[in-house]
This record gives sequence, structure tokens and C-alpha cells, in this order.
Amino acid sequence: MAKKGKKYRGSSDKIDRTKRYGFEEAVQLAVGTAYARFDETVDLAVKLGVDPRHAEQMVRGTVVLPNGLGKKVTVAVFAKGDKEKEALDAGADYVGSDDLVEKVQKGFLDFDKAIATPDMMGGVGKLGKILGPRGLMPNAKLGTVTFDVARAVRDVKAGKVDFKVEKAGIVHAPVGKVSFGVEKLLQNIAALMETIMRLKPSASKGTYIKGIAVSSTMGPGIKIDAMAVKDLLTH
Repeated sequence: MAKKGKKYRGSSDKIDRTKRYGFEEAVQLAVGTAYARFDETVDLAVKLGVDPRHAEQMVRGTVVLPNGLGKKVTVAVFAKGDKEKEALDAGADYVGSDDLVEKVQKGFLDFDKAIATPDMMGGVGKLGKILGPRGLMPNAKLGTVTFDVARAVRDVKAGKVDFKVEKAGIVHAPVGKVSFGVEKLLQNIAALMETIMRLKPSASKGTYIKGIAVSSTMGPGIKIDAMAVKDLLTH
């Protein structure tokens, strides 16, 4: 087992591993124990009482965080005609139709998110083996296959987060940067948790939120009392 560094151990010693913290205290600890020289990302992990192997229990969605993610998001839009100008006016970094498809086929991947109009999906579909493994493939369920490209671009630029429950029943999602401070991070977490609660599958029986933990990029996980979700959302 790899030995943890001195700074990590110092941060970990400030956390009671047997305790389930409230959201505010947990976020304060995550911010207070961050030690890296860069502005660490704060991540939330939520263990759900679902079995993702069954389609009716899949939890997948998007949320636009009220305070964004604290990073510049580069967006590529596959569109043609008037939709190209609409995408550029909304702030897209790269816009094109068949020319952009060809560019990606040749190895261009200098973007974080991809959006496409439905009439472009015939060409974009050819990029599945390139974009799919990188999580870049436009998807109608996530709002990235749409004729409303202006809104899609603005949402992504504003801090739209896509999330999907993993095989182990856990949702992982970034909720901002350490530099945001506790209040803004709590607002982002509340938006994410509200969306996850709203997406509860009717096929999910028993306890839906089984566990929550927050951590910074380099820091230890801090467990949160799952019963505190209600207080967070009514705060």
C-alpha cells in the first residue's frame, strides 16, 4: 500500500473518520485542509440506493451550477448555416459542419465539450469511437444535441455538469474550486443534490441517498450525514 505524504496525513488528522458531518462543516473542512499550491477542485460523491445494471434505475442528468466550476470550458459546436453564427455569437470556441468533423477525424480534440444540431448527427456519429471514450460525444439526453445551440453553449460555459451513476451506484461530480469559499460551494452542492433527488427512479426502493462524501483534489474524503440533505435544500 502506497504511503501517504506528510501534507495529506496532516490534513487527514484533522478529520474524524467515525463522524458524519453536516454539509457546512464538511465543506469548511474540505476547504480548510486543502494544501496544494494550485486551486483544487472540490468533488462530491453520492452513493445511491440503485442498481445501474437495470435501465429503470439509471440516474443520469445535468445541472447548471449557480456559481459555475471556476474554469474556462472550451466548446466545439457541429452546426451549419444560421446555427453556426448562433453558436459563435453565444461564445463557442470552435464551430463547423463537415469540415469540423473531418478535423476531429484527423486528430483535433482541443475542446472540453461538444454540441451538435440534430441534422449534424449523421456526420458526428462517425466520430463515436473518437469522442465516446473521452466523454465528448453529443447526447440529446444531456442537452448537447439540440437546435437551441445558443442556450446549450451558454449553459456549458456557465458551469453545466453532466453526471451519471457508476456501476457501484455512485455519482461523482465537481462542485467548484476551493477558492470559491464555503457559501458558494454549498450553493453549488445544493443545486446538484436537488437535481439528484428529483431524478430518483420510481423503481428505486428503500433508502435512496445511502452516503455522501466531499473532498478536494488532493485532500481526504469527508463523510457527510445523508440525513442532512433535507436541511441543505431548505436552507
